[in-house]
Amino acid sequence: MTELVRCAWGDTAPDYAEYHDNEWGVPLRGQDAMYERVSLEAFQSGLSWITILRKREAFREAFAGFVPERVAEFGPDDIDRLMSDVGIVRNRAKIEATIRNARAIGELDQPLDTLLWSFAPTGARARPRTMADVPAITPESTAMAKALKRRGFAFVGPTTCYALMQATGMVDDHISTCWRAGVSGR
Repeated sequence: MTELVRCAWGDTAPDYAEYHDNEWGVPLRGQDAMYERVSLEAFQSGLSWITILRKREAFREAFAGFVPERVAEFGPDDIDRLMSDVGIVRNRAKIEATIRNARAIGELDQPLDTLLWSFAPTGARARPRTMADVPAITPESTAMAKALKRRGFAFVGPTTCYALMQATGMVDDHISTCWRAGVSGR
């Protein structure tokens, strides 16, 4: 059996290999799914993604399956509950941002996934040869962050938005030698 060649980060832990092989860079749609990803990327800010991956199920339980209409109803008691939940990252600013973002989704004039995907780059892009060739910020991620902030979202800077774009298949940043490069169709 031939071993698959992955982006270097995808071989650093079994959790990463699973995520890399089956999820990262795969086009994702749907409001709840995209809200989950926006939320998890915000929680990841300043932390390792593996920390978030390993806590993902606890996050889903704590945040009502990332159904924005449900999270938008969270109040002070929910914030206290979340701050004492050892299964998630207990950062008050990030918890409050997740609730704020759920409320902002309710005010959008279009579905969240439609809004986010409107920032996906079009046209051919050079495939990165190494992870050093992968940008942290792009003009599209900067525009997405500005648009989200204008609509009341928090913890959605250009770097977080670019990570979201990568994770949800808006861009395909698998390096050229990775077996997943170009597989998603983007």
